[in-house]
Amino acid sequence: MTRASLDKQPHEVAEMFDDVAEKYDLTNDVLSLGQARLWRREVAKAVDARPAQKILDLAAGTATSSQPFAQAGAYVVPCDFSLGMLRVGKQRHPHMPFTAGDATRLPFADDSFDAVTISFGLRNVQETDRALRELYRVTKPGGRVVICEFSQPTWAPFRTVYTEYLMRALPPVARAVSSNPDAYVYLAESIRAWPDQPALASRLQSAGWSKVAWRDLTGGIVALHRGFKQV
Repeated sequence: MTRASLDKQPHEVAEMFDDVAEKYDLTNDVLSLGQARLWRREVAKAVDARPAQKILDLAAGTATSSQPFAQAGAYVVPCDFSLGMLRVGKQRHPHMPFTAGDATRLPFADDSFDAVTISFGLRNVQETDRALRELYRVTKPGGRVVICEFSQPTWAPFRTVYTEYLMRALPPVARAVSSNPDAYVYLAESIRAWPDQPALASRLQSAGWSKVAWRDLTGGIVALHRGFKQV
């Protein structure tokens, strides 16, 4: 893994996602071997959106992740720093209130949302702890956070196979289906560098969240972290 490839500036990461926006959802389905849809369903269950609730879906991309919350009757705000993603999302879902925003400086008032969630986007934020504090700030007292992110497989032999897939199989598959395969080399490296489940839980607690817990999906390839803002 090259340190330089991970030390991208925020505008460089945004441009990278702009480039892959059009085929992003399709590419994710292919590269995850269809697991991405299962993970989205589990996120929807964990968020448990209800009618009249206000939900922030951060790093929402084209708002594929936002649809289950809207279908549950909640008012959902898809927010992303990639204008390319937002443009594609707005074309597909013109009724949704897409909002451009930086995870470390969210354009929302304190105590605005009943639930905040981010899927596969937190590891792309350089100032992770600041982003967790921002999510806490905009959540109402008693509200909840759900983070879905790649993590560390819990079974060592499987972890080895998974790492080999990330670094050897993923780039050529990405070249076949993505408009910017180099972006997926970066993503593979960022997954390898991301902290494990207990480490992310600790960072959530340090940001102020209480009752922090996580659940592994697909053997720990992905983990769902949850927490609450005390009343």
